Amino acid sequence: MAQSVWGYDCDNGPERWHENYPLAKGDKQSPIEINSKDVRHDSSLASWHASYDPGAAKTILNNGRTCRVVFDDTFDRSVLRGGPLSGAFRLRQLHLHWGSCDGHGSEHVVDGVKYAAELHMVHWNPKHGNFAGALKQPDGVAVVGIFLKVGKTPKPEMKRILEEIDNIKTKGKEAPFLHFDPSILFPKSRDYWTYHGSFTTPPCEECITWILLREPIEVSSDQMAKLRSLSKNDENEPMSPLVDNWRPPQPLKGRIVRASFK
Repeated sequence: MAQSVWGYDCDNGPERWHENYPLAKGDKQSPIEINSKDVRHDSSLASWHASYDPGAAKTILNNGRTCRVVFDDTFDRSVLRGGPLSGAFRLRQLHLHWGSCDGHGSEHVVDGVKYAAELHMVHWNPKHGNFAGALKQPDGVAVVGIFLKVGKTPKPEMKRILEEIDNIKTKGKEAPFLHFDPSILFPKSRDYWTYHGSFTTPPCEECITWILLREPIEVSSDQMAKLRSLSKNDENEPMSPLVDNWRPPQPLKGRIVRASFK
């Protein structure tokens, strides 16, 4: 398996990532399965707050593995603070993981439940100088994870991202994505689980404080179908649907998951 071509197929998928990225077999890997009976309620966990500048949104792209929205993170214009974090973390990008059908697609699993998709909002700690520096520190990155479930009342909030899908149909396509406030994607409840883990894509650096929101947001079947209409191939190659870009849960290895709620 060549270094540059990890993916989600049999020959280069999660089961084989460790061949080139030994960290993938580490002790603090993500995602995990959350089991309510093993979660520890921690009354000292504060509420978290995001203050995002809609002007920080820059582009949306299809990199063949996900759909990603990129934000300007050159200064503290869109930040996450509070909760289990100390200091302000800058929003760098958000991306999604989804399945080939509505019954799976999320990376984290809650009491055996898999959601149709999972949205990750990636923030980094500017005290480490730059994003690359933050990746090397245990408190370098904070990711807010939001589950998407299929329901009858689609989220108008997801609409803006999905409207752009036609402009980034194939791998390598990028389009301007301006004036977007990602905080509209948050569910009503601020309840969360938190644990220390890793990126769910190679090299799987173990630098992430996860803030996983308990309440999912709703999307329609049509909205999910739109995501699945992306191709993981270049435009001059045959269409190959970009689906099932999720990593299965990894061993907990003694880690404790804390909850902000009882």
